[in-house]
Amino acid sequence: MDTAPAPDGELRITAPHRELLDQVLDKWSLAVLDELCERPRRFNELRRAVPAVTQKSLTTTLRRLERNGIVERTVLDTRPVAVEYRITRLGKTLRHPVDVLLGWASDHMPEIERARQAFDVR
Repeated sequence: MDTAPAPDGELRITAPHRELLDQVLDKWSLAVLDELCERPRRFNELRRAVPAVTQKSLTTTLRRLERNGIVERTVLDTRPVAVEYRITRLGKTLRHPVDVLLGWASDHMPEIERARQAFDVR
């Protein structure tokens, strides 16, 4: 599928864009990336840091992030064998766009809350 800019120079959201954004900006991915920005972590450390995530959801999230090159998985030569996850250089480049989105959400949250309340009343 074509992901190049449209002839008018505007970017178009194509299926590959949607798939990537769905996988990188979902609830658990953001929480995991927030934890991994601080330092590498083992699986169980991530489970404790994000207590609401199930083991299955965390495993799925880490695999998706690894597949997209955002997180890397390293098997540690310890007894018992342990696995550590760290954010990649590519993953670190997500920090700024995510901060921009969070800033936008913070700036507009009162307006969004009013819209939600008006919608719910209808």
